[in-house]
Amino acid sequence: MSILLFTTLVFTGSFGAGFLGSLTGLGGGIVIIPLLTTVFGMDIRYAIGASLVSVIATSSGAAAAYVREGFSNIRIGMFLEIATTAGALAGAFLALRMPTPAIALIFGLMLLQSAYVSSRHRDESAGQVKADRLASLLRLNGTYPAREGPVAYNVASVPYGFGLMFIAGAISGLLGIGSGAVKVLAMDRAMRLPFKVSTATSNFMIGVTAAASAGIYLRRGYIDPGLTMPVMLGVLLGSSIGARRMFNAETKTLRIVFGGMIFLLALEMIYTGLKGLLG
Repeated sequence: MSILLFTTLVFTGSFGAGFLGSLTGLGGGIVIIPLLTTVFGMDIRYAIGASLVSVIATSSGAAAAYVREGFSNIRIGMFLEIATTAGALAGAFLALRMPTPAIALIFGLMLLQSAYVSSRHRDESAGQVKADRLASLLRLNGTYPAREGPVAYNVASVPYGFGLMFIAGAISGLLGIGSGAVKVLAMDRAMRLPFKVSTATSNFMIGVTAAASAGIYLRRGYIDPGLTMPVMLGVLLGSSIGARRMFNAETKTLRIVFGGMIFLLALEMIYTGLKGLLG
């Protein structure tokens, strides 16, 4: 395969990953890593390095649009970043000391659980969510735009969500995916945020989380400019276009896309991990 063809294919795949990542809050990396490892045969640590840079690009491309439209809850994002950044540093150090097949297997199992939980319907009526005392103290409750006008929502279980965000950060550093899946699920299920707010706030957060662990991969030589550049550009363009589609997208459709995509990727990564461990 020529360098030009390789770069074109990687760019195209990254564009699709960025588009889906911005709509679902996954951050693009959740598609990039299986794409690079299974389709192009890249070492998973180099794939993680490129993914972390692309995650930062996704956050830059999509987060600005979501903040401008009013979907992102900046106060929640900044508060939870304390936990995710600490977790990301711990996960990155751990990743450099684990065998590659084990990382792939953990990746797949995490995605499988995320697909199951995300497929379960949740009533997003704001009236059914009791405001957490800490959420009120920190002024985390907010509104998001809808066709009928601004919709108010409350935030629940702030301490529980904060703890889950440390795990999300550790997964980001370990797997290089920005931990968008875990962040969305934590905000959607534990903190009871509306799904669109969860995905938008996740996009706002993932860049900071990824940057915390990307420096470690850069220092160890796992960020290849020739691979990272087309990945970053493709994801950045895709995430910018995907963010514009968010306002008119139906929540039910987003859940189906979210769950179905990561379920298929979970099976693929579990197979890769088991093949490496047993082979």
